[in-house]
This record gives sequence, C-alpha cells and structure tokens, in this order.
Amino acid sequence: MSFAHPALLAALVAVPAAVAAWVWLERRRAGRAATWSSPSLLPNMVSGDPGPRRFVPLALFLVGLTLLLVGFARPQAKLSVPREGATVVLAIDVSGSMAAKDVKPTRLGAADAAIAKFLHDVPSKYRIALVTFSNRPTVRVPPTYDRKLIESALPKKAEVEGTALGDGAATAVLVASKAVGKSRPGAPHPPAAVLLLSDGSQNAGRLLPAEAATQARKLDVPISTVSLGTPDGVVEQKIQGGFTERSAVPPSPTQLHALAQQSGGRFFKATTASGLNQVYKDLGSRLARETKKREISSWTTMGAIGFILVGALLSGVWFRRVV
Repeated sequence: MSFAHPALLAALVAVPAAVAAWVWLERRRAGRAATWSSPSLLPNMVSGDPGPRRFVPLALFLVGLTLLLVGFARPQAKLSVPREGATVVLAIDVSGSMAAKDVKPTRLGAADAAIAKFLHDVPSKYRIALVTFSNRPTVRVPPTYDRKLIESALPKKAEVEGTALGDGAATAVLVASKAVGKSRPGAPHPPAAVLLLSDGSQNAGRLLPAEAATQARKLDVPISTVSLGTPDGVVEQKIQGGFTERSAVPPSPTQLHALAQQSGGRFFKATTASGLNQVYKDLGSRLARETKKREISSWTTMGAIGFILVGALLSGVWFRRVV
C-alpha cells in the first residue's frame, strides 16, 4: 500500500491523544461520582463490574478514528484488474527442427494444439495476430477478433529451413506496435505483447535477437518466449538414393531466454505437450489481468464509519452513554 499524501499521516497523533482524553474523562467521572455519593453505599448501588467489556467500545472508536485519519492521506492499493483492448501477437517457429517428435505428435503439432486452447481462454476483447518464421518471417493473420481465422491459419507442417529468430521477433513486435499505436505523455498505448515459441537459436535472417529485444523495449511491447523440445529431439529427412538422414535437434534456449529478459517479457521451458498447455494457460492468465494502483480512501472511510457506529451502539446498550 502507498499514499498519495503521506505527510497527512502525521494526523495519526490524534489517536493517542484520544486515548489520553478518554482516561482523563474517566478519572473526572469517577471523581465527580465520589463527591456526590457515600463510598460506603456504592457496593449496594453497583450491579456488577463491566470488566474488560468497558474497553470494547473504546477500541472500536480508536480503530474507526485510525481508518478515518489514514483516509486523509489517500491510501492506494495495488489491485489485479482485467486488461482492456490488448493485442497479442503469436509468433511460431516453423523451421525444420519443429518436425521433431520428441513432443507428441510433433513439436509444431503440440504448439498448434496449445495455441488453439489459448485462443479459447484469452478474453474475447483481445485482438490476436499470427506470425510464423523460418528463414524469413510471414504475417499470416493481422490483428483480429476472429479466433477461428487464427486457428485455421495455424501452421500444420514445418519447413526445411533455418530459424530467423531476430527477424521473426522484430516482425511480431512491429505488428503489435502498429495495432496499438504510439504512447503519448499521460496516455500510454493499450497493452500489447508477443508470445514467441521456438526450439532453437538463430541460424538465419538479418536481425539479431538482441536488436529485436531493443526494438521491443523501445516500443513497449514485451516478448515472452517459450522453448519447446527435449535433448532427444531428432528430425528425419529423405535424401538422394532413398536414404533417410537423421539429425539431432536439441532445444537451444539461451537466446530465447535473453530475448525475453531484455525485452521485458518472461521465459518458459516446455518438454511435453501437457507442459506446453500449462505454459500457455499461465501466459493467458498473466495477459488477462494487470496490476494497477487504485485509491481506496472510500473503503477506509466506510470502514471507519462502521467501527464508530458499532462502538457507539455497544456503548449505548451496555452503559447508556455514547463514550
């Protein structure tokens, strides 16, 4: 919790002052009673000692006073609220290594299934775009609310080409930035993010991942990356003579981790289809809500009034006086 005007918290000195005033009033009340009464007759007049109960109304009054004074400083709490008008760009690696079957049915097939589920879970007010990349990036679907259009455009087959990781990330960032526009002083653009899935490091393209991360940071479009695959990943390719060439394609998460960290996004690893589903579920929940500061002065004021009224009610019922 923070305060818009923390200096006003100095008013809390009124709380111990109120305690001192109550003690003084109680002593005066006892003194006045002793002046006009005979001490020998008091045991016959008092029905019973209220004991600790006499302090309950005072405690309620003090809590109410504290909340009331805290409200003067305009307290602010960090609350999780739904995002509005966000744009998410899905960037998928379709290079040859995505055909590996270490993640069932294939790395690319598992990615398609996880993204299809993600599309159903993400808020309907979000626009989604789809970018694929191998040797070069391709914008398959620009930002749209049509989930079926995105789902139908998901890549079904890997391409026997390399991985232009930097170009793919930069293209996705540019698509997101154009969709939400530029931020202005006091008027930031709507939320925008890139979710990039790949299994390897860059071996093609013009831009380096670090350059894409710098661009993403400048445009305020974080890139969250997912590294998919296991060390046992292998792809098979037909070659001349009817033979089959087998190539090991273990995932290489180093550049993906750096890309996420440098752009302000998050990095995830997935080695199974169920693990990938969980990653996209977590990403969806993070994208659906954001943390914002909200003033809660009205809450503290209502709480203060409630405590004070309850204290007054109990004091009136038990002792026939307000304080």
